[in-house]
Amino acid sequence: MNILSSPNLRIIEIDLDHTSYQSGHIPSAIFWSRLNTTNESDFRVQFDRLKLEHLMGKSGITKDTTIVIYSGSFAGASFLFWYLKIWGHEDVKILNGSRQKWMAEGRELTVEIPKITASTYTASEPNFNWRVSLVEVQKAINHSQYVLVDARTVQEYNGEWFWFTDQPAQEGERSGHIPGAVHIGFELALNDDATFKSREELSLLYSSKGVTSEKEIITYCTVGARSSFTWFVLKYLLGYPHVRNYDGSWNEWGRLPNSAIEI
Repeated sequence: MNILSSPNLRIIEIDLDHTSYQSGHIPSAIFWSRLNTTNESDFRVQFDRLKLEHLMGKSGITKDTTIVIYSGSFAGASFLFWYLKIWGHEDVKILNGSRQKWMAEGRELTVEIPKITASTYTASEPNFNWRVSLVEVQKAINHSQYVLVDARTVQEYNGEWFWFTDQPAQEGERSGHIPGAVHIGFELALNDDATFKSREELSLLYSSKGVTSEKEIITYCTVGARSSFTWFVLKYLLGYPHVRNYDGSWNEWGRLPNSAIEI
């Protein structure tokens, strides 16, 4: 039997819209839009248990299902991984190289939408130890035990851009970075073919900036997606024991009138 059609496997392509999915996706993969699943319209993360259970059920997922996630944007997959881990789903994996490597290798794509048999899914209580609140980030500033890792572009870190692209801050928005945060763009952990760099390369990348395993590490970006990628690398590929993701990120921090900011 083709492993892609295994009843105990669910492949999910996640992105902000379904353009790529409709143009061709991995056989048997279903599509989830971030704005209808993990995020509200303002990009804040939603933690509605009933919505999650409904989504998992209509996707034919049970507690024993192996979930494999990929995306056109690398951070989309890691964000869903982080989100599902909060809800206690054990068997979740990220496709190394994501959509980019799959296509580069000339692997099969299809436009066929798979037929799904609905299931009943009961989520665990959310484990919010995977995330960091605004108050905790404020307490971590200038604390020697903590390292804040900014996973955005250098333009965002330096205050040139507020958002993902060359958009300066508008009314009610402030640009820059959290005081003391080190800048390590999330994509620096990737090879040219979108696969993860070796453990040795990753260890050097982060330790050279003082991001070491004995520290309490907080990752952040704009809406918590790119920082979830860095969180995944540090926690799962390097085995750092104390890593959490600030999902409020700059979407929250940069809109507060009195938040501490460096440029």
